[in-house]
Order: sequence, then C-alpha cells, then structure tokens
Amino acid sequence: MKTYAKHKQCGIFLQLLQQKYRSPELELQLGEPWLRDYQDRNSFVIDGLLYHTEKHTSALTVVDRDHISLILQECHDCPYMGHMSEDRTKGRVASTAWWPKWEQELSKYINIFERCQKAN
Repeated sequence: MKTYAKHKQCGIFLQLLQQKYRSPELELQLGEPWLRDYQDRNSFVIDGLLYHTEKHTSALTVVDRDHISLILQECHDCPYMGHMSEDRTKGRVASTAWWPKWEQELSKYINIFERCQKAN
C-alpha cells in the first residue's frame, strides 16, 4: 500500500476506491487513464493490494511504478525462456499484472533489444 501511495495518481485512485461515498473534488485530481478506470469500476482493493479487471478476465494485481521494470524483465528476458517475441511477451504480461499504458511501455522495452527488433 505504501508503494502505491508514493505515486500521486495511484494514491488518489486508491483513496477513491476506499471511500464509502463519492468525492467529486478528489475525482477532479485524477487524470487519465486512472479516471476512466475508476469510472468504469474496473478496480478494487483486497488486503491492501490493488486489482484491475477488464471485461471477462481474471483480476490482475496493479503494479506500482517501482516494479514495472521487474515485471518486464521477468516476462521478456528471463534466462530460462530467452527473449520472446512481443506477442508472446504481451500474453505473459497480460496474465501477470496491469498498469496504465502497459502495452506501450512493453513495446518500448522490447525495442531496446536489437535481437528482438530483428525477430519481430
């Protein structure tokens, strides 16, 4: 919970989810894509962990900014799996965790590897 609160938008988002009543003034401080996610009611908190769900998918843990690079490394350049294609890595990330604009960050991350650029 503390790591979520370190990041302004995530902290505001978490406050909104934990309140019993709507707080329009707090909602005004929330930017995209957090605001859309809040309005669509795609997230919830259980035991201090923030979860996200879309359509008919399982709930995924929302990853704070401090852990995104670790998730990307584990899903893309894990030593026992090699550097996977962008599509395969996308599938692994999609079933592991969620954060706003994760697909764009994944593409940027994969594009730093010359070998991956040739394969994709």
